[in-house]
Amino acid sequence: MSQTATPSQARAAEPDRRLVLLLILGALTAVAPLSIDMYLPALPELASDLSTGAMQTQLTLTACVVGLAVGQLVAGPLSDALGRRRPLLIGVAAYAVTSLLCVAAPNVETFTALRLVQGATGAAGIVIGRAIVQDLYDGVAAAKFFSLLMLVNGLAPVLAPVLGGQLLRLMPWPGVFAVLAGMGVALFLGALLGLPETLPPGRRQTGGARATLATFRELSRDRAFTGYGLAGALTFGALFTYISGSPFVLQDIHHLSPQGFSLVFGVNSLGIVAVGQISGMLAGRVRLERLLWSGLTIIAAGGVALPVIVLTGAGLAGLLPALFLVSAGQGLIIPNATALALADRPPRVAGSASALLGLTQFAIGGAVAPLAGVGGPGTAMPMSLTIAALSLAAAAITLTARPAPLHKTPTPTHQDT
Repeated sequence: MSQTATPSQARAAEPDRRLVLLLILGALTAVAPLSIDMYLPALPELASDLSTGAMQTQLTLTACVVGLAVGQLVAGPLSDALGRRRPLLIGVAAYAVTSLLCVAAPNVETFTALRLVQGATGAAGIVIGRAIVQDLYDGVAAAKFFSLLMLVNGLAPVLAPVLGGQLLRLMPWPGVFAVLAGMGVALFLGALLGLPETLPPGRRQTGGARATLATFRELSRDRAFTGYGLAGALTFGALFTYISGSPFVLQDIHHLSPQGFSLVFGVNSLGIVAVGQISGMLAGRVRLERLLWSGLTIIAAGGVALPVIVLTGAGLAGLLPALFLVSAGQGLIIPNATALALADRPPRVAGSASALLGLTQFAIGGAVAPLAGVGGPGTAMPMSLTIAALSLAAAAITLTARPAPLHKTPTPTHQDT
């Protein structure tokens, strides 16, 4: 007897396929917060165990971020030329292996080098995940899907430091990286079994490295792409400064336990998720540019308040609300800045465009992370000033971006959605 699905059955299956796609892409794009956030509660212990200082320890964060930036620059164009699946699977498998090698790092230099490779291999999931969304959606529809992704991968920064803090009760800090290796294996299996190819051969980029460089030049001259991309990158830099500096500020200066720090970090991450879902509900009814500006305003308010709070000695009562604003505003910035920057890009260059966005984000994040520790572990002022400067710069840069024509809700651009 024939098992061909009826039209009604095919329509009923669409939400299931969308949910599977959402879960897999959310997990893949969560590689960055998993790699960065899970070991944050262990930074003071790691510094002591490897006989190094706060700034050198924060450089291990920078190495991972630099790897994430460079890896995207490689994986994105490769996915335009070879399709999405093959580069993705290779990258995720290599991420699992490198995470396991971090467990046995004998000194901070080796550990930093491995973190660089870990970031570079894990970058495939991030950049190709964004490209897959661009294969399937555009404009407001893309912004809505990016907001949904935040619901999935937003759980990573919530759960990662909490899980890291609990793991430290049971094992020393290398155990965190053994868990990351196991997660890498799970991500590989999920992508292998549940993620179809979304860029068929006829839609792929041809011309090799020359075509990729030409695409990068074209994108870098586009005011909308560079303006919205830099706005997202600068605010990501502010967020990463908070990520890098807060373990020392909250634990060393304000004497929170690793578990207490994990709780604070989780609450702030939940703010990103909640605001991201509000953004998704408003997309299509409120212009994406206006949603982006709302996020920039929230982050700037928190950022400008931080140095004042530190100078006046307001303590945790002032510090925690300001850090919450710096975090929560990302829920309006990440999906809308990404959708605005990638709007109307053809599928054959989606990986390259995604890579250039990722490179800018993580390069700025990696560059500013050590600034949070330049004054040593006894002061929060460097972190506060850096966040304030980056949030104000993001607002200024956004003024240079020309509006994109995204005021109607487009339909998905691929039948697999």
